[in-house]
Amino acid sequence: MPRRLLFTAFALVAAGAACAQPAPDAGTKGGAPAAAGTVLTGAAAFGDWQTDAPGVMRKIGPNDLPPPDVHLHVALPAVVARPAGAELKTMPGFTVTPFAKLDAPRLVRVAPNGDIFIAESQPGRIRVLRAADGADKPSDDQVFAEGLHQPFGIAFWPPGPNPQWVYVGDTDSVVRFPYQSGDLKARGPAQTIVPQLPHGSDHWTRDVVFSPDGKTMFVSVGSGSNVAEEMEKKTPAEALAWQQDHALGAAWGKEENRADVLAFTPDGKGQRVYAAGIRNCVGMAVNPTTGALWCSTNERDILGDNVPPDYITQVKPGAFYGWPWYYIGPHEDPRRAGERPDLKDKITVPDVLIQPHSASLQMTFYEARSGPAAFPAEFHGDAFAALHGSWNRSQRTGYKVVRVKLENGRPTGVYQDFLVGFVASDKGVWGRPVGVAVAHDGALLVSDDGGNMLWRVAYAKK
Repeated sequence: MPRRLLFTAFALVAAGAACAQPAPDAGTKGGAPAAAGTVLTGAAAFGDWQTDAPGVMRKIGPNDLPPPDVHLHVALPAVVARPAGAELKTMPGFTVTPFAKLDAPRLVRVAPNGDIFIAESQPGRIRVLRAADGADKPSDDQVFAEGLHQPFGIAFWPPGPNPQWVYVGDTDSVVRFPYQSGDLKARGPAQTIVPQLPHGSDHWTRDVVFSPDGKTMFVSVGSGSNVAEEMEKKTPAEALAWQQDHALGAAWGKEENRADVLAFTPDGKGQRVYAAGIRNCVGMAVNPTTGALWCSTNERDILGDNVPPDYITQVKPGAFYGWPWYYIGPHEDPRRAGERPDLKDKITVPDVLIQPHSASLQMTFYEARSGPAAFPAEFHGDAFAALHGSWNRSQRTGYKVVRVKLENGRPTGVYQDFLVGFVASDKGVWGRPVGVAVAHDGALLVSDDGGNMLWRVAYAKK
């Protein structure tokens, strides 16, 4: 969440200045969880944490969005101690166990040899865990590198079984460490590959992934604001003039090269905007079936409980996804009305719309086909994403891991609750999922920076 918005939220609550909440749309009130296998659509798909349950599916369409409501709705996520008897819930046949206690773990990536690399962003380090297949605890726990500046993204290059480098996305740069398979400590100092990325207190995470051929390095950079409040306004003619020498929908001023996925060569050269208008692509992944780049994205705030959805999507080269002028297709943000009429029919609509303000963070594709914890075949090729949880919403949502259902590598628009139970009540949560990764033995690893835990979800074969 942008810090200035968090401070604003606290100020409004303290001063009693928050606007009265309008009545929620039909279907958004909390209640008994929906039955597993149910597909919630329309207003019912927006819901809140009380309608979550393993197996419940949602499908939100671009035409399901209510009108914007420009008010600050606040349900700040107070992190509380785990209540007695509170348990995480997942689908039948799966088990959930605590795997490792960590220090505010964020993104998780698994090396080709099975070692588990974790960004502990606030302490400024990368930790590595090693565990035997099927083990419920790591046998080794080492600090791979430290002294970093809010590290988040982790990538291995070149792609394949024997990478030579570990790349790390710091908030203001991309660095890499020399690496050989099995290293638990960096075998040399950091080399700076991209010396300067746009940075600041808002949307500080930088993910890093490589194309399947290893020739392109993608770096995600979130916006520096909610809707570019500090970006000077241009007339439509001035904006078109800017557009001639920049990517479609590219922002300017303090937002230049932000709300974008940037592309580089592996040595940090040839910077270009791969896709623009993606407010905060926190997590990226490459679909192993199609080779397409995907983003897990946080959309904007202060347009109401149910506007706009967060999303998970394929990222098309040269595409524009709307920020800050539009959202989810040609829906114009009323705070930027009339500024970019030239873009209204040039917006790419995201593939999978997620309950608004869920804060979708890291995502991964499930490809494990063997191992003692491997999931059934029906999960192969699907994606998983961690939803960190809402703050700018009167009814709490997120705080779970969802499965994004694909067919032959293509999105269906449906996502399914997979791991729930982090919410204690309307007033508090005891965990906040951030990262998801597939372990060498087929288990799904989930980092939780609210409970400082790495969780392991395994399938118990019959």
